[in-house]
Amino acid sequence: MTPKQIERIQNKIKKIKRALAADKKHWGGYYHDGQGLRYLPPQFYLEINDYSGAMRYFNWFNKNFEEDSGYPIFLFEWTITLFKKKKVKEAEKKALETFCSNTYLIDVFLGKDMLEFNKNESSNWEYSSLIEHLIYSKDQEELSDFYIWLENFTTSQTFYDFANKFIEIEKAINDEPMGKKRSQLFDEKLKLLESIK
Repeated sequence: MTPKQIERIQNKIKKIKRALAADKKHWGGYYHDGQGLRYLPPQFYLEINDYSGAMRYFNWFNKNFEEDSGYPIFLFEWTITLFKKKKVKEAEKKALETFCSNTYLIDVFLGKDMLEFNKNESSNWEYSSLIEHLIYSKDQEELSDFYIWLENFTTSQTFYDFANKFIEIEKAINDEPMGKKRSQLFDEKLKLLESIK
């Protein structure tokens, strides 16, 4: 990538940050961001291999959007960034979070068959169609170390136990009619998700 191309990408990031600042000003000190601009910068940081910039952005996001569970590809980019910044334990947690937000994404990146099971897909982000927007691949040279790490992590006992528990709960929720038992299953799912925060 030429310095001019890098500069163009850096300008895109600045433009998004200005738009977010204007959004906050317009809403009296709060972010509304109905367009989802907050999810865009990580892709540009990763495009220019600026993992320090991406890490600063994720820290800012965490502070300003702490209630936002995140878009699956955004969470995946966060996982990449944490790994590249040698924050491996945090990267493991973010990989688990990514898996919970979309069970197909990691398999697609790793070049594996998608895990299909009967589950409650209550959000567009949980559908398999989201993977059409995944621009990252195990074949990208810059991600070869990340690919090896993620492949190893997803075959670890930690990931296996967590993923199986999550899938078990998701299947049970899908099969359970409205009522007390279903509410308990949602509570169980919430506790599982909180265990990786």
